[in-house]
Amino acid sequence: MVIYKNSHDRKINTPISTSLLAKLQRDILTEKLKPGQKLTEQQICEKYGVSRTPVREALRQLEADGLVENILNRGAFVIGMTDRDYEDMFQLRKIYEIQAVKWAIERITEEEMDRLEETFEFMEFYTLRNDIDKMLTINTGFHRVIYEASHNRMLQKLLSSYQDYLKYKGMDSVYDDNYLAVVLEEHRAIFKAFKDKDIKGGAIAMEIHMNRAADRRCGS
Repeated sequence: MVIYKNSHDRKINTPISTSLLAKLQRDILTEKLKPGQKLTEQQICEKYGVSRTPVREALRQLEADGLVENILNRGAFVIGMTDRDYEDMFQLRKIYEIQAVKWAIERITEEEMDRLEETFEFMEFYTLRNDIDKMLTINTGFHRVIYEASHNRMLQKLLSSYQDYLKYKGMDSVYDDNYLAVVLEEHRAIFKAFKDKDIKGGAIAMEIHMNRAADRRCGS
């Protein structure tokens, strides 16, 4: 197998407002910014080295996402995510992941199939190298190819958002010695369903993967 640079390795120039939003989301979800903490434009400008315009945009989006509450005459306050919020989100993600794989197997283009195969080959490569960090990144990419191949923009946006939120919940996870091999086989079953154009098999494989992922989260 030939390993070469692809979209996983590209550096993307991100607008300041988008970059700031991602940093604030990360700091809220990792509780560097704690629930109940007041956020002011001046504090954020100084802490993150940005002007007031991207701060206002980021705060508006955080409020829309439910991570921040803007109280009249008092200001913006961190809400964050509770354990129940995360559990509900994971259950919803499982439902949508299963639907995404059904649509993706039905609708995937040749170019998208090539990308899915390439991504799976990267998963095999980094499993052999026992590189958990890289494998987790490629794992995310594998699912995002499926989201794109579903050709449903709302579903793609929703699942990508769930992925972004849930990755912070598992940041301190401890992985078993056989973690990579087990996860690779779960993805192999999903990938095989794409190769076989087996919608039912893909749904079953994704449900198994998501259920086992839930068990791994509970055990971590």
